[in-house]
Amino acid sequence: MSGPGSPSPVRHPIFARFYARMSPLMEHGLARYRTRLLHGLSGRVLEVGAGAGANFDHYPAEVTGVLAVEPEAHLRRVATAAARRAPVPVEVVDGLADRLPAGDGSCDAVVACLVLCTVPDPATALAELFRVVRPGGQLRFFEHVRADEAARRRMQRLADATVWPIVSGGCHASRDTAAAIADAGFVIDDIAMLQRSDTGMPFPATPQILGTAHRPVGG
Repeated sequence: MSGPGSPSPVRHPIFARFYARMSPLMEHGLARYRTRLLHGLSGRVLEVGAGAGANFDHYPAEVTGVLAVEPEAHLRRVATAAARRAPVPVEVVDGLADRLPAGDGSCDAVVACLVLCTVPDPATALAELFRVVRPGGQLRFFEHVRADEAARRRMQRLADATVWPIVSGGCHASRDTAAAIADAGFVIDDIAMLQRSDTGMPFPATPQILGTAHRPVGG
């Protein structure tokens, strides 16, 4: 783990350049779900794993500021450029999901979008999101998850155990992210399952879940 003020030890230079170039092409299928993901947010928001900044254009005007955490250096540069064009104030910073650069309860909402598949330990990352969001605040999530069908789950596990994480920036396709969100202490308010026909995202990065959860008051 990096020390205070030191760069995050996340290096996926080839994948990062490929992803940054492909992101605009993916928006035909994903843009409307990014809008749904962020609709109704207000106040101070932390977005973990901001990538190339594709969400920034979709934040509503009621958001007073976004702290966008991105550990990969090339993607962080691309996101910083996207932040200058965003309709709301966005600050892009280096940081890791398992040690977020924000105080306890300092955010009105936190956003995880196509990132929990890549973190080394989803439970630790979600514990950090739970820590930084205020009691009563929301978690908005849009993540690809393990398939319902046993045969497709086996294929996802095989992909995770072989080349998929190597070629996809550390992504793991077979995670049960909805269960991990609940295990972290969040209460899931609504959740929708999406398929390739909805988003255009190919297997093994399908299906996806899109939803809202909250940190209980007193939690």
